[in-house]
Amino acid sequence: MTEKKIYIWLMTVLFGLLSCTPHPENVRDSQELPPIYPDYTNVTIPVNIAPLNFLLRGDYEAIEVKAGDMVIASKGNEAVFDMDEWKTLMEKSAGKKIEVTVTALKDGLWTRFKPFTWEVVTDRIDPWLTYRLIEPDYEVFHHLEIHERCVENFEERAISSFRQVGNRCMNCHIHSKQHPDLSMMYVRGKEGGAVLNENGHLRKLDIQSPTGPSVYFDFSNTGRYAVFSTNEIIPAFHAKPEKRLEVFDSKSDVYVADLKENRIISSPLLADSTWFETFPTFSPNGKYIYYCTAKAITEAKEITSLQYSLCRIPFDETTGTIGEKADTMVSAYRQLDGKVSVCHPKISPDGRRLLYTVADYGTFPIWHREADLRMLDLRTMEIDTLGIVNSEMSDTYHSWSSNSRWFAFASKRDDGLYGKPYFCYVDKNGKARKPFCLPQESPTFYDNFLKSFNVPDLGQKRVNFNVDDVERVMKTPLEPFK
Repeated sequence: MTEKKIYIWLMTVLFGLLSCTPHPENVRDSQELPPIYPDYTNVTIPVNIAPLNFLLRGDYEAIEVKAGDMVIASKGNEAVFDMDEWKTLMEKSAGKKIEVTVTALKDGLWTRFKPFTWEVVTDRIDPWLTYRLIEPDYEVFHHLEIHERCVENFEERAISSFRQVGNRCMNCHIHSKQHPDLSMMYVRGKEGGAVLNENGHLRKLDIQSPTGPSVYFDFSNTGRYAVFSTNEIIPAFHAKPEKRLEVFDSKSDVYVADLKENRIISSPLLADSTWFETFPTFSPNGKYIYYCTAKAITEAKEITSLQYSLCRIPFDETTGTIGEKADTMVSAYRQLDGKVSVCHPKISPDGRRLLYTVADYGTFPIWHREADLRMLDLRTMEIDTLGIVNSEMSDTYHSWSSNSRWFAFASKRDDGLYGKPYFCYVDKNGKARKPFCLPQESPTFYDNFLKSFNVPDLGQKRVNFNVDDVERVMKTPLEPFK
């Protein structure tokens, strides 16, 4: 076929495809917002986010979307943006608002829905997100993986998989200062351990205490120390279907691991058998360990009285010593909205704000519908209830972006069953904006994907190890700690 004939054939095919897509005519206006999913109406987005592909709920035959000066049209009910055109739109719209209008065909009639906006901010979000993919029931696991996704496009890969770790359970992957050169996860079971990543070199560490192996952890300012909790976890089932599963501790303590000298540092204030200490995290300057604590219970029937307060205790990185006095930052008995139990504290990298989860009781907020996020201003000690962020379902498991302007969290707001990653912008005045769901290449992805996204953690760069590296380190002996 000659070059001229190829050109004519391509133009004919293109014309045919375009002619098959209906175009709006005799349009009626609606005062309702379009029923798009995920809900991307009137949200604030970073300039470096991937295309917000969406679908229109309902039996729509065709759709046209105008976003600024970009127009896409297609048969069916899906809006999929070209990556290059999307990036151009984001760059042109940085610091501005984009008006988006959706017009759709149904039963032979065109409807133009009420326009909405995308506010594009120049504060970029950290481009990499790690998360654990797990069945939503949590009491069992099958084919569990930890994935890494670039939020600027749709690149995704597994960094640890059931295939390489003998189908063991894995705790989630956590970065130090949102940086990939220092991170850690825990692989449970026989020959398991804490897998520490140092500049791509993996070590398998025997970080535990008489209470058990490490569960929740965080890195100090210098990266030399890791604070961790050891939890003896008991699963229990509720008679009420809205609760489904409960997990609580029969024991829990907090320790610090010296990753340079392979030693465990303890304090009687953080390992008191009459109290449960858990959810530890370092302040960004490394001077404090924040953690949650509650009076110990001995029986499952007492679980509704398991209500945690947020505390902090000094830590000296130069000597590796824990302070002798703990302070209560948020009391379980002085909370808002009747939600009295605090968990999962995370401090913004600039040290200004502390995100945490509140629930009625317990340590497993992902199955508590009432679980919400709160934001504590560490200068004024004022608490923001984040009404625009929270939903009627569980909102928890959060992490900050390195510029302290974004945080990611897991929400079950769609169906109460599957957790999905959401992003929320916090402006320079500390005001949170309406969150939006992690974009996917296919608008129907979340309808068809049967795993929960657990503990989304933001990172500045791609991590420098892969599933093969994890498989190799799992075959090595545990490094002992004294």
